[in-house]
Amino acid sequence: MHTTTSLRTGAALLGAVFLLAACSKPAPTEEPIRAVKVMTIGVDGISSSAEFSGEVRPRVESRLGFRVAGKILKRQAEPGQRVKAGQLLAQLDPQDYRLAADAARAQVTAALTQRDLAQADYKRFKELKEQNFISGAELERREATLKAAQAQLDQAKAQLTSQGNQASYTSLVADVSGVVTAVEAEVGQVVAAGTPVVRIAQDGPRDVVFSLPEDKLADIQPGSPVEVRLWSTEASFKGRVREVGASADPVTRTYLVKVALDSQEPPPLGSTVYVKPQSVQRTGASVIKLPTSALRQDGQATAVWVLDTASMTVKLQPVQIATADGNEVVISGGLQPGMQVVATGVHVLSPGQKVSVYHQNGAVARDLKAPEAINSVASSPVPQAAASAK
Repeated sequence: MHTTTSLRTGAALLGAVFLLAACSKPAPTEEPIRAVKVMTIGVDGISSSAEFSGEVRPRVESRLGFRVAGKILKRQAEPGQRVKAGQLLAQLDPQDYRLAADAARAQVTAALTQRDLAQADYKRFKELKEQNFISGAELERREATLKAAQAQLDQAKAQLTSQGNQASYTSLVADVSGVVTAVEAEVGQVVAAGTPVVRIAQDGPRDVVFSLPEDKLADIQPGSPVEVRLWSTEASFKGRVREVGASADPVTRTYLVKVALDSQEPPPLGSTVYVKPQSVQRTGASVIKLPTSALRQDGQATAVWVLDTASMTVKLQPVQIATADGNEVVISGGLQPGMQVVATGVHVLSPGQKVSVYHQNGAVARDLKAPEAINSVASSPVPQAAASAK
């Protein structure tokens, strides 16, 4: 009887314990301590430079066109083709000009006949004058007729020469050696005299052309050194400013600058290059610079996490950004040299959070111990109870 009463009393006490345990609040979990990389604020010198995008162009580029109007029958030139001086590039329909030359040739024949008749007539009248059969006035009239016939012959010959030139102008030939950079007319097109048909980049020196904003115009002078970097191969060339545009482009409001390359083997025509004028580079005073990974946007302001070494907690510190310098930003206010700032992982922190300083060497050492622990567990003997359970 006594035993049964004791069991009941024990069960009641055990139930009360479980009930109290179920009603009590769970213990709060501690916030994990994050390891962060920090950097100590220091001062560094700032250097600024401007780099512009440019293009390689020929020093001299000619736009060739026919000196007469007509319909294009053939075009032998193609973009990128290398041509020599005197090579045929295009051909107009020469039929009308050949007919005009034939007409001028017939006029020469007629004028020549009239001159010969006038000359024979003058010779006969001159003999009669010597025999006093005619007056001197009659001889003078025959002489004037001869001079008029001679003038008409000279005029007809000049017209024949002009028409012959017009016919030869129906063939467009290259006046210089170079590379065809563009074709601006096609077969079957009727062009006026002087209309550009083919563009040729003459063999010789090459220029790099880029557009310069107005605020940098005072820093660029003819003869100033320039560094040119090729976009495709990263090859660099030296050059000097050869020409600065006298007026701004009406659309972009920039000034065209031409740079003469010093290299004997300039880059190919049309290549994209980066131009860095040395006269635009600036070296200023010491400033505070931070990597962009240390910045955090806090509403409308930019802030960084500053480490309190006494409590090992972080707090937000608003900063003012002056400008960018490569992959870093220049801080104009909010920080002082000697402060410790979180460099990475700024978006996973909260104000007042406890952190620890991340040491890469220690982390590597811990990573190296992990395989050893795995090997030790794998090589340890199986307990007897587990063996018997199998």
